[in-house]
Amino acid sequence: MLMLRGTPFHPRVQALCVSHDWRRWAGYVVASKYDLTPEWEYHAIRNSAALIDVSPLYKYHIEGRDAEKLLNRVLCRSASKLHPGRAIYATWCDEQGKTLDDGVVARLRPDAFRLTAADPNLRWLALNARSLDVTVTDVSERLATLAVQGPLARRVVSAAAEADLDDLRYFGLREASIAGHAVTISRTGYTGDLGYEIWMPAQSALDIWDRLVAVGGVYHLTPAGMLALDMARIEAGLILIEVDYVSARHATITSQKSSPFELGLDWTVDLEKPGYFVGRRALETEKERGSAWTIAGIEVDWPSLESLFTRAHLPPAVPHTAWRGSVPLYSGSREVGYATSVCFSPLLKRYIALATLRRDNATAGTELEMEVTVEHMRRRARARVTPTPFYDPERKRKVGA
Repeated sequence: MLMLRGTPFHPRVQALCVSHDWRRWAGYVVASKYDLTPEWEYHAIRNSAALIDVSPLYKYHIEGRDAEKLLNRVLCRSASKLHPGRAIYATWCDEQGKTLDDGVVARLRPDAFRLTAADPNLRWLALNARSLDVTVTDVSERLATLAVQGPLARRVVSAAAEADLDDLRYFGLREASIAGHAVTISRTGYTGDLGYEIWMPAQSALDIWDRLVAVGGVYHLTPAGMLALDMARIEAGLILIEVDYVSARHATITSQKSSPFELGLDWTVDLEKPGYFVGRRALETEKERGSAWTIAGIEVDWPSLESLFTRAHLPPAVPHTAWRGSVPLYSGSREVGYATSVCFSPLLKRYIALATLRRDNATAGTELEMEVTVEHMRRRARARVTPTPFYDPERKRKVGA
């Protein structure tokens, strides 16, 4: 029987999680929300700083003379363009050009990388590493990770590390020390806001958590769970595996698989990079032919939604947390896609979604209808295709923001 584990931060998280609302993530238990509702945690991400335990991410160290060659063999982007001290977001595919997973690749040294992923990838990396002078090590359990996200995140992390991070660029890395422990700080995150992720040996986790909490009090640093993170990532237009798309490894039928083009991630496919990579031929063919589907943003028209509830003599109702599912979208009588991640944005005051759409219905401004349930009855509210990210503050990328 599979036993769920706590992350290296669990003793602190457990003590703070008064809601006792937990969820599974890669064999670990993590807090869905700490308080009885996630609103404070969400607002910390957008207005002060939030502390999020993201340790369950799968993490691999790829080292050796052919480390770059291995990543060029498996990634749809070029690892050769990635300089030490920098990171990139990347996708990787099977030979049919269908997405297996997505994650962040950081170049720690000229011959050493760290790849993070949502799913286990060790076997696949090892198979592709045959004949190469490279070592792939699963460091998921050895490496703990905290995300500090929000407009005051830099002040919190700078104070904890006693280091000036003003010049650390978006997707940049820096070696530092917190509470006497060596860490790597990356200017990355999954919230679409100014944010940093701190990578540390698992045995250092509690000391570093305590240091961040000690210095973060004056910046209203707030532990945040997965529900708050989910709302923030939808506002940021960031997709989630097994929610917004199915990994080609787990798909039951071919039509459940998606290429990066069909995920709206065209920019993660570099067909100009030289040589072979897994899925290249299929992606070249699809690029030439065009893709039938893509992922796009959807905004539900509020007056339309309100009128549906008014007819039922009810005030309009939207969920207080993000929900994941599959809700049909229509153009006239034709079903043209489905929404998979939906939330009412507390900041934007808009009911928004990430949706898979037929590409000819995915142009920004296209008018659609989304199925909603009003008093147990299925209805349709007007909606329109909207560019993502829905929320994109300048501070996310700006140096010294």
